[in-house]
Formats: sequence, structure tokens, C-alpha cells
Amino acid sequence: MLLYIHIPFCDSKCYYCAFNSYVDKFKLKVAYMKALEKQLAHDIDLYIKNTDKKIETVFIGGGTPSCVEASLYENVFKIIRPYLIKDIEITTEANPNSATKLWQEGMKAHGVNRISFGVQSFKDHKLKALGRAHKSISAISAIQNASCIGFKGINCDIIYGVKGDTFESIKEDLDVVRTLPITHLSAYSLIIEEGTKFYKKSYMKIDDEELSYQIFDEIKSMGLEQYEISNFSINDESKSSHNFGYWQHKEYLGVGTGAVGYINKQRLYPLKDIEKYIETPLFKDVEVLSDEDIKTEKILLGLRSQVGINKTLLNKEELKRAEFLISENKLSEKDDIIYNKNYLLSDEVVLYILD
Repeated sequence: MLLYIHIPFCDSKCYYCAFNSYVDKFKLKVAYMKALEKQLAHDIDLYIKNTDKKIETVFIGGGTPSCVEASLYENVFKIIRPYLIKDIEITTEANPNSATKLWQEGMKAHGVNRISFGVQSFKDHKLKALGRAHKSISAISAIQNASCIGFKGINCDIIYGVKGDTFESIKEDLDVVRTLPITHLSAYSLIIEEGTKFYKKSYMKIDDEELSYQIFDEIKSMGLEQYEISNFSINDESKSSHNFGYWQHKEYLGVGTGAVGYINKQRLYPLKDIEKYIETPLFKDVEVLSDEDIKTEKILLGLRSQVGINKTLLNKEELKRAEFLISENKLSEKDDIIYNKNYLLSDEVVLYILD
């Protein structure tokens, strides 16, 4: 069982962000954390306590987890500690402007051993265009602090495909990354979603497949292995076990407003409105997934990553199409698991197989 904890507070709302987050609700932090603790304790009692299940990974996301003082996480870790596997990966997201050395030390003391920084770029003008609240110097400092404090894993997010991006400009960002003590890099192509400030500014996104290939090749030249369409690591140990769990379709608890859980073939949605969540943290909307839904998700996620898909998932016609792609060197097969050779073509491959 995986555990995702959602922190909905943010210093600022990035122009591309569609996540459930608030920049004007800081006065609710204490009340929110108490409600989150109530849901967490309830869900553990319901789904983990008195079973043989354990929490395999923890991921604290947002929003911006570093907007909440490290001391306010103390009860969260008291609740989950008895149910954690040995040597568990515990990740927190953080923004450079709020992930102070003191905050990082506090989270490390709670047991967090992996930290993921929403850097997005080391160019101040691009950060401003994206609506980011930090500057390049603060991102570099935050990453260096994380290394000095002793985090086992350090991830850096970057965004590409923004108006004005070229291979040369992205390479300058990657050249900065080369100098930093990171173990993992996530490179995301800009997505413009409804409800964001960029939604009516579609010109801010550029679609350039060749740029993606150039960027990926450059990242690989840095000694980082691509193990999912947007994720790269320095070695197997540095891969995100939490994300791998999602791609393997493992069950997970989703705690907090805006979180999603997945248990017993059901998606569980706590209330999204923060005030309503604080009042009723145990309420959940339920979405029942069909076997066909689950099969499709497994294929989509498996072919976007090193997880791959088991041949037994496919019916006779689907398997025939997959075998054709293997013969065309688009896919590979080992021990009855089919793997994608080009993650950028994963959507097209999935559509072809499931056609």
C-alpha cells in the first residue's frame, strides 16, 4: 500500500498549475493538518491495521508541502510510523523559496529521506513567465542544502516546451543541473489545462517532438537513465519507488483535500473544497472501476515506463498487434513482459494495440 498526502497551500499560483491549491488560506493550516490527521488515522484503521498490509512508500505533495512548518507534520508521522516498512522511501515536494534549511532539517528528522524541488528553470525570466515565486539562486541553494543535510534522494523538476524554449536554452538549464548534487531529474513538457492562467494563452506552449528527443538525449549524456517518459535517475536505487507503485497499479491511500485513493478497484475522492474538507475529512466520493478500465490503465502506465505490460493482459487480437510492433522493433519482450522502446510514442502504441 502506498500513501499520498496532499498539502494544498502555496506561496503563489503558477500559471500552468491545475492542482488543488490555495494562496489565500494560510490561516487554515493548523485546522487542515488536524483534519488530515483524522482522515489518515481513520483510513489506516480501515485499510491497514489488523491486516498484513504495510505502507511501502510515502509521498507528500501539493500544493507546496514546504509552506507548512515541519513541526505541524509531527503527528502525521506518529500516526504512520508503526505501519512503515523497513528502509521506506519517504518523499516530500518542496519549493526553493520556502524549503529553508531549517524546514529541510525538520522534515529529515521526521524520517523524510527524499526531496523533490519544483525548480522548473534556472532562468529568472522564464520563472517569471511561468508565475514561479523563486529565483534561480534560491533553487541552487535549496538543492545544495538538501545535499549537506543528507537526503538520500534529491529530485529536480524542469519544464520545457514553453514559448521561447530552444534546445540551447534548455541545455543551459541542464548544464546547471550537472553542477548540482541531484540523484533524479523530472523533465515535463508544459501542459495547458482548463482553469489555469495559461488556459487562454495556448501560444505559451510549443509542440516540438524533435526538441523532446534532443532534451532526452542530452539528459542521458549526463549519466541519467530514462525509466519513464518524464523521469530520469542516476541509478536504480534513485528511481522513485512511489511512482513505480502507481505505474504497477498498486493500491494507495490518498489523504487530504484534492487527494485520490485507490483501493479494492475503487477510486476514493475526499472533498476538494478545503473548508468542507476540514469540516468532514472522512467523506469520500467513490468511483468504481471496471476490469476494462483497470486493464487500460495498466497498459497506458506500463508502456510509458520500465514497468511494461504482461502479455496475459492482452486478448488474442491485441497480442497479435503487439507482436507485430515487436517484429518492427517498436516494442521488446522478455519473460512474457512487453516493453516500450520509445516512451514518446507510448500513446500511439497504446491506441494501436487497443484499436
